[in-house]
Amino acid sequence: MKLYAGIDLHSINSVVSILDETDHIVFERRLDNDLERIKCELGPYREQLEGIVVESTFNWYWLVDGLQEAGHRVHLANPAGNKQYSGLKYTSDQHDARWLAHILRLGILKEGYIYPKQERAFRDLLRKRMQLVRLHTTQILSIQNLIYRNAALKVSSNDIKRLNQEQLENLLSVPQQSLAASTNLVVMQSLEEQINLLEAAIKEHVKPRAEMGYLKSVSGIGDVLGWVVLLETGDIHRFKSVGNYASYCRCVESRRESNGKKKGENNRKNGNKYLAWAFVEAANFAVRYHEPVKRFYQRKKAKRNGIIAIKAVAHKLARATFHILKNGEPFNLARVFP
Repeated sequence: MKLYAGIDLHSINSVVSILDETDHIVFERRLDNDLERIKCELGPYREQLEGIVVESTFNWYWLVDGLQEAGHRVHLANPAGNKQYSGLKYTSDQHDARWLAHILRLGILKEGYIYPKQERAFRDLLRKRMQLVRLHTTQILSIQNLIYRNAALKVSSNDIKRLNQEQLENLLSVPQQSLAASTNLVVMQSLEEQINLLEAAIKEHVKPRAEMGYLKSVSGIGDVLGWVVLLETGDIHRFKSVGNYASYCRCVESRRESNGKKKGENNRKNGNKYLAWAFVEAANFAVRYHEPVKRFYQRKKAKRNGIIAIKAVAHKLARATFHILKNGEPFNLARVFP
């Protein structure tokens, strides 16, 4: 007899439901988030289980990894792709777990990508670097704002990075203002140290790949952005088309139309926010240093605005990256930006 399991995962506990081929409940229990306990409860059914579905929540790593290591066939459910009927009057955790098992049995489960465990740590290290870079930028902007408001001086971000305490006190003579800016300066310098530490660790442990050479040929993409794109993309063959990849990178307009008129917007946050950031960063660098890209940007900007124009450049870079990774070919600037 074939069995199908669904796990409704929460922060401190999970509901495990196992159904047979007729949707009869074979096992159902709420368990603490204890991997050994969950494996123990599922153990007697392992040979009969066709699969276990876990919803892609923020904390799925430990459960999916543990179940796979125990020999179970695990599926990660995509929350955006598996929508329950909204007209139901009553649902519960038990109902959600059964539903996951049910759609697996019917063969209509929309699966999320289970990123390989061995590479996940490096990807998350790059995500941590991005988080610190944003905080670092916040400190720079705060110092610039304080100086401009109180001393009417515009100081570039590069000059802010080179400031010391004495120079800051000369720019801001009022002690309270100087103290406010100095706190930002200390935090900024501390973040710089941690960012450099993370970058050194990434360079030391990530193995060289042929794809990186192709990615670095893309306008605006260097070492750091190349690794972000490569590790966030994962297996390029999981994307059926270039349009799917561009959508995953959030480079496609979220728009709902009917009869030629805009009726609203779909979920703009569907996709990978880290890839979206990476391609916008690459677009800004490309516009600055590559003349064909700059001309394309200026044409788009004249029609709409700067933000839309940068997103258009990012869209082109994302589409080019898809073909580069899939076909193993270098970037052709003249082809992408004729």
